Amino acid sequence: MDVHIETPLKIYNSLSKQKEVFTPLNEGSVGMYVCGPTVYSNVHLGNVRTFVSFDTVFRYLKFLGYKVRYVRNITDVGHLENDADTGEDRIAKKARLEQLEPMEVVQRYTVDFHEILQKFNNLPPSIEPTATGHILEQIELIKSIEDKGFAYTVNGSVYFDVLKYNKTAHYGILSGRDIEDSVHNTRALDGQSEKKNPQDFALWKKASPEHIMRWPSPWSDGFPGWHLECTAMSTKYLGEQFDIHGGGMDLKFPHHECEIAQANCSHGKSPANYWMHANMLTLNGQKMAKSTGNNILPNEIFSGNTPLLSKAFSPSATRFFMLQAHYRSNLDFSSSAMEASEKGFDRLMQGVRLLKSLKTSEKPTLTTEVLLAWEQSCYTAMNDDFNSPVLIAQLFEGLRYINLVHQGAERISHTDLTRFQTVFNAFVFDVLGLEDASENNYSAQLEGSIELLIQLRKEAREQKNWALSDQIRDALLELNIQLKDGKEETSYIIQ
Repeated sequence: MDVHIETPLKIYNSLSKQKEVFTPLNEGSVGMYVCGPTVYSNVHLGNVRTFVSFDTVFRYLKFLGYKVRYVRNITDVGHLENDADTGEDRIAKKARLEQLEPMEVVQRYTVDFHEILQKFNNLPPSIEPTATGHILEQIELIKSIEDKGFAYTVNGSVYFDVLKYNKTAHYGILSGRDIEDSVHNTRALDGQSEKKNPQDFALWKKASPEHIMRWPSPWSDGFPGWHLECTAMSTKYLGEQFDIHGGGMDLKFPHHECEIAQANCSHGKSPANYWMHANMLTLNGQKMAKSTGNNILPNEIFSGNTPLLSKAFSPSATRFFMLQAHYRSNLDFSSSAMEASEKGFDRLMQGVRLLKSLKTSEKPTLTTEVLLAWEQSCYTAMNDDFNSPVLIAQLFEGLRYINLVHQGAERISHTDLTRFQTVFNAFVFDVLGLEDASENNYSAQLEGSIELLIQLRKEAREQKNWALSDQIRDALLELNIQLKDGKEETSYIIQ
């Protein structure tokens, strides 16, 4: 858009723990890496929130004119997922329970992940590498760390020497933890006693005879450690240093902390300039998680087939619900919260539809200065660390202008309306990634039904049947549809 943006884009950097003006390494281009899913089960809404958050970041950077390379991995080996894992590889376990090959499990849930994000209107990343597709890169990375003296081998497994690293660097720089804190967050796998120190994390694990997913390496037939894949793939596709590294808040420690340590040792520099972390979606006041069963699946929301909800909700209304909270804020999921969000979403879509049919005037009362100030406020909101709830508030202010023009209380010029339509739609659709519900039959039927009731009420008023007229008006008001009687016609607003 040809607008002078008064405020620069600022991003909250988890590394510095403050908002910083965003300055990309290469002018006009952005490299962004986001940790993707471990594909051993259906993606739940808590996972989706993280990916919707970074989809919005991706969208806005593109909207500002940046050329963005967005890399998001697929973790397709179970033991790569969690340092607290004990026992069986999660993908291998799922394969055994369902009598499938591990890669069948991976394929099934990768397809599910893509289908769900598509329903939420997420844009695909530029590159989507898999952990198993980059075993050679991970082996080379281990060799590099080993050559620098920060890795040691025991019985075919390779470990990162955290205490040695911490002598010259700060293991905990991202999370703000001291080295002693990490004792409680280390892998409790077989072979724990092999480590020099309990804080050390696995770079390569020798596979037990029954371990299905295994690869040859200089050390043993085995599999890479969880943290290794992201360092290997982010640097391969974005370089040794890139702009943004994102993920869920729960990945800050140990996963991202380990990534920083690995990169510093192998490449001599920290990988990303800006670290971004999306906060949790909670259910019943508890973190949504696969492991605890405290979660809700997107398809349960779309169908309404869950005791947690009073009805079904569309993907776009659900996306709107998530965007009503800042990505760094906790967000609690409930049926009442979804119902309130849906009302807001419907109001916004009604505004989009009204915007298409607004009449212009050669004697405008809604000034160019007012509309440009509103436009600036939309940019200001998103430039403040991608503040989607403040942007949504500004869009509702824009909706107020739409209703005023629709009712005849304000007049707008053709030039201003054209620009206003472009900007309003751009922020609703291109930036927030919402989809117009009027494109489906339901919305069209709803709009037609309201117009029919307005016509019936008009006929009742002409016949001086005031009781029926009031009955129609009050019934619509109960559905949050307010009628506005003008001199020549009746309009309506969805509240």
